[in-house]
Amino acid sequence: MNDVRFEVLSQSKLATELNPEQCKILASLIEMHDYQEGDVLVRERTSDENLQVVVKGSLGIIKNFGTPDQELLNTITVGNFAGELGFMDNAARYASLVALAPTQTFTLSRTKLETLLDKDPRIVYNVMRAILRVAHQVQYRLSMQQAELTNYLYKQQGRY
Repeated sequence: MNDVRFEVLSQSKLATELNPEQCKILASLIEMHDYQEGDVLVRERTSDENLQVVVKGSLGIIKNFGTPDQELLNTITVGNFAGELGFMDNAARYASLVALAPTQTFTLSRTKLETLLDKDPRIVYNVMRAILRVAHQVQYRLSMQQAELTNYLYKQQGRY
């Protein structure tokens, strides 16, 4: 099983700055999970210290999941992270994380990653850089979308 974990980890954004030996060490800490459509990984208003990386399928970030008011806010596809902010600070989730199709993820627990702080802090540092890089990309994309929306509303008066 460790070979599968090494393979999926080494192909992920999480391993961008890790050498093969560091990947092997980190792979021993991750867990593989399979979900069916509709499975809830983390519920809204709960906290979770796990970083999910989608290997197959997709995850939905859904506000008010299971109610008539549920709303899909975003879709997390193969190769992308889910739960990176909760991983960093254990804050409660704004929306639920739900499998939109049969999905496979690998999960890294913050507690497990922290076991490397004393014996291999460089792995922890590089993993945190990778997470921050992904969070920065999300922030950039949101900023661009906000600018486009502002332009649409104010310069075009909402018409094309």
